[in-house]
Amino acid sequence: MENNTEIIKVVAQILALMIAIIGHEIMHGYIAYKYGDNTAKNAGRLSINPIKHVDLVGTIILPALLFFSHAPFLFGWAKPVPINMREVIENGGYKAAISVSLAGIVYNFSLAIICTIIYSFLGEPTTYMGLFFAYLVLQSLIYNVVLGVFNLYPIPPLDGSHALAYLAASRGWYGIMNFFDSIQRYGMLILLLFIATPLSRYFFAPIGYIVNYLLG
Repeated sequence: MENNTEIIKVVAQILALMIAIIGHEIMHGYIAYKYGDNTAKNAGRLSINPIKHVDLVGTIILPALLFFSHAPFLFGWAKPVPINMREVIENGGYKAAISVSLAGIVYNFSLAIICTIIYSFLGEPTTYMGLFFAYLVLQSLIYNVVLGVFNLYPIPPLDGSHALAYLAASRGWYGIMNFFDSIQRYGMLILLLFIATPLSRYFFAPIGYIVNYLLG
């Protein structure tokens, strides 16, 4: 019975992560589509078919490494949806570009709130299906907060940096635009500095605060 419980939790955990990261990317493409950019739609990337969104490193290798190393939570990303931001800006201006950049984050936080409400009504599960659903909702809450907070940071290539860059462009803040252009090539190194060093406790601290707040 204990083995069955662990299998149920692992499956729910993986499914929750997939829903969080794939939905995040689909929302970028969907909002871009609303502003006249058909790039993601024509590439078939507005589909909920997970195969179309799988990234070898972000969707498979990294989550697997975190799982087998008994990390406190899984993390990953889906293949970025193709977007013609020039088309988006021509149709909706920089406000549209900011909306597209923040679409995935809004999706993640919205889903986290929905999961919070659902979880508050769940009692102690008495069946395997009940356990699966309860754990799926809980893990979805956690992973969507993780992705929402993580992508808010203004570090290239995270969504927060894109949104801030388009805001700067709309205001004529060329110093900020030049700054992001100058650190673009070092973005992944900066992220690794925050993730793989003791700085990670501060980098991810907001996640714990938000999750604890949502769970009461």
